Amino acid sequence: MTDLAHEISLGLDTFGDVSHDDQGQPKPMDQVLRDVVDQAVYADQLGIDFIGLGEHHRSDFAISSPEIVLATIAGKTNRIKLGTAVTILSTDDPVRVFQRFSTLNAVSNGRAEPILGRGSFTESYGLFGYDMQDYDQLFEEKLDIFARLLRDGKAKWSGKTRSPLNNETIYPPLGQPMTTWVGVGGSPESVVRVARHDLQLMLAIIGGDPLRFKPYVELYHRAVTQLETKARSIGIHSPGFVAATDEEAREALWPHHQEMFGRLGRERGWPPMTKARYIDEIEQGALVVGSPETVARKIARSVKGLGIQRFDMKYTSGPVPHALNMECLRLYGEHVIPMVRDLLATDKT
Repeated sequence: MTDLAHEISLGLDTFGDVSHDDQGQPKPMDQVLRDVVDQAVYADQLGIDFIGLGEHHRSDFAISSPEIVLATIAGKTNRIKLGTAVTILSTDDPVRVFQRFSTLNAVSNGRAEPILGRGSFTESYGLFGYDMQDYDQLFEEKLDIFARLLRDGKAKWSGKTRSPLNNETIYPPLGQPMTTWVGVGGSPESVVRVARHDLQLMLAIIGGDPLRFKPYVELYHRAVTQLETKARSIGIHSPGFVAATDEEAREALWPHHQEMFGRLGRERGWPPMTKARYIDEIEQGALVVGSPETVARKIARSVKGLGIQRFDMKYTSGPVPHALNMECLRLYGEHVIPMVRDLLATDKT
């Protein structure tokens, strides 16, 4: 078996998208959160490596406090790694974020893997009293604090975004190492920042051919060499959906994908989502949608082409019903993951 087949971690992400019930109506958020727990427990039973919960503060996504949901999942699972996708560090206190994840790492016996980021939505800035004009400084300073706490459990720090730290020990300390990732949308500065803080790079690839991110992977390796930090695992996150056949997967996801991107398009001034654009993104872009074999081949191509060690599939895209998501997870765990490992082991990509 090749090194890639040994190294690759295959996980899942969800924002807790508010799904439709059997009558095609939005479910209450409390039920959506319980469904997310059920999905994560099922993923653990299937042997899937990771579940990441995205933090949002809006009507179409139910998860605003991912660590609480993750703690619930921790008590019902045994092996699956537990993280976020992402924690919006810019609008939180890095000390409190560290405390929440060090606690999660303790109760899950070392399974916490936060992914820190700035987020692609901006609702949290106004909600928690932050100014978007401080967008870059907020993340830079708070990531610096978190990285120091991760290394030492304490930090001597002063800046503009919070009160100084004077080497206070933060409790609870990490009893076991905690792998920490930084979510990056594709700016060179963000890639170099990850290397500078000696954290792990997670590239969010939501559109276009994933292999176009190869220069960012190469930049990361140049940066760690120049900064004399350790080259760590690199991962990517892309949306996807698995069904029995390519046609079934495309048709099942399309109305929900169209609804989600139509809503976001109206907010952001994007052109309407068309079926042709959707199909093109499946065939040429980042969407990993199709039968298990189609999805496995697309994942394996990205893993090998980018030379990465982790792939996370965002399996919820719009109001896909819970039952369809559970079937998607079954096919991903029982069929896609073994196929990906086989393709990498036999170099059939």
